[in-house]
Amino acid sequence: MRLNRACVCCAVVGLGSLLAQAQPTNEVEALRQQLRQMTETFEKTVQEQRRLIEELTRKIQALEQARSAAPATTAPPTTSLTFTNELSPSGQPGTREPARAGRRPSDPIRIGTQPVDMDIGLVGTFAAGTSTGSDIAGGLQLGGHDPNQRGFTVQGVELNLAGSVDPYFRGNVNVSLGVDAGGDVGLELEEAWLESLSLPANLQVRAGQMYTEFGRHNPTHLHTWAFVDAPLVNGRFLGPDGLRNPGARLAWLMPMPFFSELSIGVQDSQGGTAASFRNGGGHHHGHDEGTLPLAYRHLDNDRGVKHFSDLLLSGRYAASFELSRAQTLLVGASGAFGPNASGGPDAGDTRTELYGLDLTWKWKSPQHHGGFPFVAWQTEWMLRRYQAGAFNWDLDGNGQLEPGEVMDPLTGRPAWLPGETLLDWGLYTQLLYGFRKGWVAGLRLDHLNGQQADYERRGLVLDGEPLGPDPARARRWRLSPNLTWYPSEYSKIRLQYNYDDRRGLSDEHSVWLQFEFVLGTHAAHKF
Repeated sequence: MRLNRACVCCAVVGLGSLLAQAQPTNEVEALRQQLRQMTETFEKTVQEQRRLIEELTRKIQALEQARSAAPATTAPPTTSLTFTNELSPSGQPGTREPARAGRRPSDPIRIGTQPVDMDIGLVGTFAAGTSTGSDIAGGLQLGGHDPNQRGFTVQGVELNLAGSVDPYFRGNVNVSLGVDAGGDVGLELEEAWLESLSLPANLQVRAGQMYTEFGRHNPTHLHTWAFVDAPLVNGRFLGPDGLRNPGARLAWLMPMPFFSELSIGVQDSQGGTAASFRNGGGHHHGHDEGTLPLAYRHLDNDRGVKHFSDLLLSGRYAASFELSRAQTLLVGASGAFGPNASGGPDAGDTRTELYGLDLTWKWKSPQHHGGFPFVAWQTEWMLRRYQAGAFNWDLDGNGQLEPGEVMDPLTGRPAWLPGETLLDWGLYTQLLYGFRKGWVAGLRLDHLNGQQADYERRGLVLDGEPLGPDPARARRWRLSPNLTWYPSEYSKIRLQYNYDDRRGLSDEHSVWLQFEFVLGTHAAHKF
C-alpha cells in the first residue's frame, strides 16, 4: 500500500507541476495531451498495484488454509484484510475491506503469472438478418465488414495489440478475421504502426500500415461504428475495406487556443484498399457495384511507382470548439490525390482527386450519468474527380466484335472510349440520441449521385444487353433507423432496418441484428 500511495502522490505532484507551467494561450492542447498520457500511466500503475494486492491476498489465504488443516497445536487462522484503492460505499478511499479476488473484464490479458508489456484486446462482431435484395454482398452492401448474406455473417473478429515501446514510441496492431458470403475465411492486417511520443513543436509521426486520415468514418474500426454497416459514400469512394495502405503520416498540433491539427500523409496507391486509385482488376459484367469496373473500362493502366506523384498523398485539417459546458463542435476538411489505373496502356497519366468535409456536434447533459443522456450529429460530404482513360474494346485487335467485348451501336464494332473526367459526390448524415444509460437510438441518411458521362449516353451494348447507366456511379439513397443496447461497455446488441432506393434497379428492405463482445482492454473511442 505504501507503494500504491507513493504512486498516487507522484502522479498528483506531476500533474500539479504541469498545470503550474501551463500557459493560457498556445500550450493548452499540448498540456492536455500530456495529461491524458499521465492519466493512462497512472491507471496502469493502479491496475498493477491492484493485481499485486490480490495476488498477495490469495497467497495469504492459501497459507492460512494450509495452516488451518495442520495439527491442533497450530495457532488459529486470522482474517486477512487489505487496503484497496477503490472507493468504499461511504465514498472514502482506503477503507479496510477484503480484497476481491478474480479477474475484471478491463484487466489486461496476461500470459502465465507475468504481465505482458502491452494491452491485448479481442472484439467479435456478428450479424443476423434478411433482405429482399439478391445481390447483398458488393451490390446492396458496399462495405467489406457489412452483413453479406441472409442468415448469419461474421462481420469481424479483431485482435488488437497496443502499448508503449519505450519513452519515445508506442505501437499498435489490428488484425481482423472475417468470413465472406461463400464461407471462405479471410485474414487481413488492418493496421500495424509505430507512433512517436516526444517530438518537439507538437509534432507527431506515424509509420506503418494504417488508415488514411480522411474524414471521420474512414480511420475507425468496426466495433466503434454507430450503425451495422458502413456509409455508402465510404464504400463507393474509399473502397469496401476503407482507404488504407503502408505509408507515413506527420501531424502537427497547432499552437492555437482551441484544438487545431493538421496532418499530411503519403502511402502506397495500389490494391483493393485504394479503390479509387491504382486498383487493378479484370472486367466483370453485371449489376454488382462492387465488381463492375468503373466507367466500363479495363483497369490496365497501372504505370507503377516511378515518381513521388505516383504515391497516394493525403491531408486533413480538423478543429474543435467548446460551444458551452455541454456542447462540442468539430469540423474537418480532407483531401486525397493519386494515380488510377483506368483505361488501356496508352491512356496516359490518369489521376483521381478526393475531397471531403465533415462536421460533428455533440451535446451531453452537465448532469449526465455515465455519458447519458446525449445527442450527437455527424455528417460527411465527399467529391470525387476521376480521370477515366481512353480504352479500345477491340481486345484481340482483329477489328471484329467478339463475345465479351463492348459494342458501339453506331458501328456494330468494338467500342472505342475516349478519355473523360467523371464527377461524383455523396454524403451521409446521422443523428444519435442516448436517451437513457445504455440505450441509443440512431437514424442515418445516405445519398450518392454523379454527372452523367459521355459513355453512358452512347447506348453501349455487351453480349446483346444494353449497358445503360453505370451501376458503380448510379444515384441511390438509403434510410437506416436503429436501436442499440449496451449491457456494459464490453458488449452490445443492435437492431437496424435499411430501406434502399437504387435508381434503375430496385427498392430493397433489410433487417439486421448485430451482436458484439469485447475481451481484454480496448482503447477509448474518439469523440
